[in-house]
Amino acid sequence: MTRPDVPSPFTPPEPPAATGVSVIAATVRTLPNAPGVYRMLDQAGDALYVGKARNLKKRVVTYTHPERLPIRLRRMIDATVHMEVVTTHTEAEALLLESNLIKKLKPRYNILLRDDKSFPYILIAEDHAWPRVLKHRGPRTRPGRYHGPYASASAVNRTLVALQKAFLLRSCSDNVFASRTRPCLLFQIKRCSAPCVERISREDYDALVGQARAFLEGRSQDMQRDLAARMEEASARLAFEEAAIYRDRIRALTSVQSHQDIALPGVGEADVIALHQAGGQTCIQVFFFRAGNNHGNRAYYPSHAKDDESGAVLEAFLGQFYARQMPPGLVLLSEPIPNPELVAEALSIRADHKVKLHLPQRGERRKVVDHALTNAREALARRLAETSAQQTLLEGLGEILGLDAPPERIEVYDNSHISGTNPIGGMIVAGPEGFQKTSYRKFNIRHADATADDYAMMREVMERRFARALKEDPDRTRGQWPDLVLIDGGQGQLSAAAGVLENLGIEDVPLVGIAKGPDRDAGRERFFLRDRPSFLLPPNHPVLYFVQRLRDEAHRFAVAGHQARRKKAAAANPLDAIPGIGAARKKALMHHFGSAKAVSQAGLADLEAVDGVSAGLARKIYERFHGTE
Repeated sequence: MTRPDVPSPFTPPEPPAATGVSVIAATVRTLPNAPGVYRMLDQAGDALYVGKARNLKKRVVTYTHPERLPIRLRRMIDATVHMEVVTTHTEAEALLLESNLIKKLKPRYNILLRDDKSFPYILIAEDHAWPRVLKHRGPRTRPGRYHGPYASASAVNRTLVALQKAFLLRSCSDNVFASRTRPCLLFQIKRCSAPCVERISREDYDALVGQARAFLEGRSQDMQRDLAARMEEASARLAFEEAAIYRDRIRALTSVQSHQDIALPGVGEADVIALHQAGGQTCIQVFFFRAGNNHGNRAYYPSHAKDDESGAVLEAFLGQFYARQMPPGLVLLSEPIPNPELVAEALSIRADHKVKLHLPQRGERRKVVDHALTNAREALARRLAETSAQQTLLEGLGEILGLDAPPERIEVYDNSHISGTNPIGGMIVAGPEGFQKTSYRKFNIRHADATADDYAMMREVMERRFARALKEDPDRTRGQWPDLVLIDGGQGQLSAAAGVLENLGIEDVPLVGIAKGPDRDAGRERFFLRDRPSFLLPPNHPVLYFVQRLRDEAHRFAVAGHQARRKKAAAANPLDAIPGIGAARKKALMHHFGSAKAVSQAGLADLEAVDGVSAGLARKIYERFHGTE
């Protein structure tokens, strides 16, 4: 689509609203009477809104009459300078495309599902002669049986432990499995049958795999009855050790079932989705039921306008939620949505099987929906209380620091290293809704002169953060600029950060240094500001506790990043950094010398004696480790 003509120097420019309407009107003239998706873009090219339509022309033309629309949509029209349109074959395809684009672009005026964390599965991998049971996240590309999703990693871990106890399936990697010469500890504590050293026959192991699949598919009652019969039979034969094994397997299965506080009998797979609104906010609870068992639940708080109807919010949630999660055959809802047939058709296309949306009115299914609705109501009440308390703390912090308004986005910085090694800078973000973990950032310190100097590390982190902000969002319209920056440190760290901002020409971002008290005592922190003397808060002041929480979270995040980098460095093989050494040659060197350290100490003739290592490569390896390269 073309942009509107630029007015001549002698013609007064059109007001912003007319400009937005004229852009949309120009687009309408070229639109077909077909289904598709349209995008409204602002001056920076960012998506303001993504919408779908059965008839693009009829839908988009409504935006050319802003006087009939709410104020919120009028602002969107005012900011529109360009439109992009994609036609589709059907309205269901348009709905799927719309959901994917909203997920990717996160337009300001759409209802947004902000939590995009994936769900874990249990995988019985079948790409090995001895199948392995493990936790899996991400694309389901590995051959095997996937069971889930589970709402939390703890639920998966608990089930995996029960599977190990009940069915003795291996959980080790294929490399570990191939290298074992004797059973590992899991065999000793009766959590593995040690197929790696053939302590179990292939037929018996395959039978255990089949039983594990049956359990995960919901046939646990029959299996428990069979195990109970075997236990009694072994006991009758006075084979008490064998009977104890069956007893432990029954207990392991029971431990998983004891966590199934609510079940959905008679239904193979279903998701239960309930919505509750209060105070202009929405909580949506999703319960996962697989094989009739409860796999846990998760709460979502979509971002939307206060006047959005609950049905519209729920419909938008379904599209975005199932854009990244495969829908089951049945989805139970707590209330109707505007286009149930369209959504069901789109989800069926997404899942490649029929998906039914159902609004139960009575019976067991209604009880499950009511249970989810109660959870949504209670979760939203807790969130509203926490948000209110958080807002009070932000107002108090703004007042103490002399800010013009309570901060909406606080960034807290901290560094972590050990004697300058593996240095990491961490940035966390907090606001009215608490910690915004999707906005956290780690900075690997790159400059050698900064690794042993805390001030230099802080300068590098701040320069990279705000130089990028100036480049990507110079107009500060994307909500990524902080209202307040907290530095873990005293006057020195504050001066280092302030110098960076001054060099970048940034003068309006408040900076505060928070130094720990004598002997690093919590409660005696001193606040350092650029334009006023340092000060202390009373030890029991609620704002002080709030700042301590922010600082501790930044410290935790930076330390975790440092530990991960240190662990990666410890596991790194120096041979990987030498050009010409691939997996085969590295394996030959390791087998010949026994370790990377032994390779580094080997002589030139010894290196040339390794199979697959030429004289030239041997010299390159020798020079790398002996400093003559």
